[in-house]
Amino acid sequence: MQPSKRRKDIPVLLLHDIDPGWELHEQESARQSAQILINELQNEGHTVIDVPVINHSLDELLKSYNPDEYILFNWCEGLPGVDQSEHTVAQILEEKNFVYTGSPPNVLFFSWNKFFVKKLLQHKNIPTPSGIVTHSTNDCTWDTFPAIVKPAFEHCSIGITEDSVVTNRKELFDRIDFICRTFHQPAIVEDFIDGREFHVTLWGNGFIYTLPPAEMDFSAFDDIKDRVCTYNSKFKPGTSHYENIILKIPAQLDTNELTILNETALQAYRALGCRDYARIDIRLKDGIFYILDINPNPDFSPDTSTVYTAEHAGLSYGAFASCLINLAALRHPVYSQLLVTG
Repeated sequence: MQPSKRRKDIPVLLLHDIDPGWELHEQESARQSAQILINELQNEGHTVIDVPVINHSLDELLKSYNPDEYILFNWCEGLPGVDQSEHTVAQILEEKNFVYTGSPPNVLFFSWNKFFVKKLLQHKNIPTPSGIVTHSTNDCTWDTFPAIVKPAFEHCSIGITEDSVVTNRKELFDRIDFICRTFHQPAIVEDFIDGREFHVTLWGNGFIYTLPPAEMDFSAFDDIKDRVCTYNSKFKPGTSHYENIILKIPAQLDTNELTILNETALQAYRALGCRDYARIDIRLKDGIFYILDINPNPDFSPDTSTVYTAEHAGLSYGAFASCLINLAALRHPVYSQLLVTG
């Protein structure tokens, strides 16, 4: 779908979660971000209805809307109070016959299983750090350092701190114990790729557009344990990682490096079956680009690398969201015909 050929008159439902269990400033920030996107889409020409999800009763919330009349922009990372329910949201949308932006339930479900994704990439011969999954220190035979330890079933860098990077067996076992006790799930242990980190956003189906890569610059840190994107770096203003990890757009790469980076990201996008858009997190070491994570339906807040790279490519926040809405509209029984004839 060419950005210049998109329709701007498609009505939109903006679905986004606001968990009453969040701190008040987090709830307010979510509301403000949603309003910014609403304003941007309205400026593009779309009519938009705000649909905040504040509890687990998504079925009831959707009863007021006819799926034949809207494209639903799915910015819902889960049902409030229901852990790891991002894919459940998409399942409910499909059961209610809504056409929505982003990846389908199975892709969202598998993306939470980091070890499944790792095995998939290895099967496809796409570079990713070597790793194991472990339920306790009793069955852990890992002996390669530095390594990184993280929860097996989380997103958004939850569970990742400076202590996640381990350099010896004692630190490894301490971190595995912490992950298993705190998150009640296995830990992933993998080679820590101490190199440059890039976020590559791709969008499209069939023909895939690659946005300019963003680089997470760790040059302010000498300690290897600090050269990682932690939870604080994304969500805790005032912390060292939030303030000192610098986002560079576009990342400075030579032509060959950029070609390999984009091709590696594209292979990962297709391997998992991402739809409409995704962000791929990648590190470079010794000439090899390693896939760290695949994020279908990445955070679409106005201050994210996904949005910044779209803007660098000439797509405003609203225009980029409108492009995704048009991609989804190609799957809609009514709007797909308008796009074809229009």
